[in-house]
Amino acid sequence: MNLIRQFSDDCWDILQQISDPEIPVLSVVDLGMIRGVELNQDNTIVVRLTPTYSGCPATDVLKDEIVHAFTAKGFTPIQVVVDLSEAWTTDWMSQNGKDKLKQYGIAPPKGEAHSCGTHVALTDGIECPHCHSIHSKLLSEFSSTACKALYQCQECLEPFDYFKCI
Repeated sequence: MNLIRQFSDDCWDILQQISDPEIPVLSVVDLGMIRGVELNQDNTIVVRLTPTYSGCPATDVLKDEIVHAFTAKGFTPIQVVVDLSEAWTTDWMSQNGKDKLKQYGIAPPKGEAHSCGTHVALTDGIECPHCHSIHSKLLSEFSSTACKALYQCQECLEPFDYFKCI
């Protein structure tokens, strides 16, 4: 393996350890929040971070955690750039991240964001992450956060969050 590839892999491994404060089983990599890692002309590592929404209160915390994680591994200098050139979308979430959501008890996004149009499509029939039944009912368009809806399974009767496709 060449040195550049190893360096890149090491950077992504460090980022994989940075958990989302809201859903700690997911990393910023699982969520697709990391849009790039580069080494600039000054040998500064530049990490491009796109928060899940532009006003995300955890952005500064995530930036600090990324800097701390890289510094702890001796990867300096490091700069985290918030990249809002494109809005974050659930399409950027990895399959591994969606699987982790389901194991955590949150139904992952169903479909692709571009197929939802400008209005987040919410219907009955979201798969229950507990018993895997598709017999579910929308209780509320909003749950603990605006990006989640609250459902109830009609089989096991458990309530669960659904991560909307956005």
